[in-house]
Amino acid sequence: MFRPSSWILILLFAPLSVWGQDKRLTQKLGGEGSVRSDSLDAFSFPVRNIKSANRKDFMVGKSFFRQNWVSFPASVESLEGLGPLFIAQSCIACHERDGRGRPAVDGKEEFRALLFRLSIPGSKEQQARFHGGPVPVPNYGDQLQNFAIPGVKPEAKVRASFTETSGSFADGITYTLQKPVFRFEDLAYGPFPKDVMVSPRLAPGAFGMGLLEAIDEKDILKNADPDDLDGDGISGRPNFTWDERAQKRALGRFGWKANQPTVLQQTAAAFNGDMGVTSPVFPHQNCEPAQKDCLAAKAKSTPEISQSDLQKVSAYMHLLTVPQSQALTEGQIKTGQRLLRELTCTKCHVETYRTGTGTEFAENHNQIIHPYTDLLLHDMGDDLADGRPDFEASGREWRTPPLWGLGRSRKVNPQTRFLHDGRARTPEEAILWHGGEGEGAREKYKALDQSQRDQLLTYLESL
Repeated sequence: MFRPSSWILILLFAPLSVWGQDKRLTQKLGGEGSVRSDSLDAFSFPVRNIKSANRKDFMVGKSFFRQNWVSFPASVESLEGLGPLFIAQSCIACHERDGRGRPAVDGKEEFRALLFRLSIPGSKEQQARFHGGPVPVPNYGDQLQNFAIPGVKPEAKVRASFTETSGSFADGITYTLQKPVFRFEDLAYGPFPKDVMVSPRLAPGAFGMGLLEAIDEKDILKNADPDDLDGDGISGRPNFTWDERAQKRALGRFGWKANQPTVLQQTAAAFNGDMGVTSPVFPHQNCEPAQKDCLAAKAKSTPEISQSDLQKVSAYMHLLTVPQSQALTEGQIKTGQRLLRELTCTKCHVETYRTGTGTEFAENHNQIIHPYTDLLLHDMGDDLADGRPDFEASGREWRTPPLWGLGRSRKVNPQTRFLHDGRARTPEEAILWHGGEGEGAREKYKALDQSQRDQLLTYLESL
């Protein structure tokens, strides 16, 4: 016999409603801070439980995230510092409405939200200089900059074309996939070296990052199985990267290869690499010795974004909420969850965590969240390989991207694409590109009939 208090506990902790098949339900993917919104700004709200002491910093950080930076000197001192080389003038130019970026796919438009990491293999001494991370390319650095302030030459222009491949599901229905081919024109500072490694990276969603940082490291590492001791063909590995502020190795959580350890460092790196804005974390201009015009450009003698303002942008990133899932019936949710597990998708796209208390924002502490990621590296096969190592990530490995927010991505940005280089036009195409450790899940998906595939996609697009 249940006591009333027992019923209260069941209602509080049951992940789904118990009221029957016809009731439409949502899930609080981002814990108690989740907001229910189907608007174009679904990714742009603060967590519902934001503390009043943090609300002002959130709003100030939001203004910096949205405003265009300008070159030095300028009439607005707090926004001067763009360039000399850059790929975008604002954060929002890449993270459209705080969501995924939009790659240029028509062969004419300039790239902004899709950037290109560069490196060379380098000697052991060079690798040690960069703490085991990528060794920059002579004359170009570690990221291609396709825009510049007046008087400075952009490093290059990028164009894309696509090759198509086709395949079929077990039920005979066919599909086509597109693979991008990038070419670099008008290289301003000489040809690339023969051993250059190039990795395209599409801007991911900016929301929910504070919750991911709040997951205890031990809860991430317990899912790692680098030697595949359980024999399931899936061997997630952590990427240990470099923490600039702590001056030590740290677990990577952010970026396509988990090459950034904290929200603050990810934010500072984007200011420096994407907009040419220096900070106390990355105080040097992104000019290479051979780029005389870049070095000669006027620049502030102090960091172009102060530590205080950088902290406010970081607060904004920490406190952007994850919207609740879109409403489905209990039966649809159970079917979608069952198919995800049967296809072994949840081996990498881990459904649920309880966050810890080790970060600075209490709003993100002790939250039951459903990000659908393990934040680990996985070998995704030849077709998705970029051939460019990044700290401990190999040229075939990628961090499992979170799936929360997937369903609203195309409403927030109708031209949204998926995967690291934007090749997938739909979530289904992203599944069909899985290889390596994801090949088994892909083949199981291809073996489903049309009705089952639709059921799974309906669930994924509710997240």
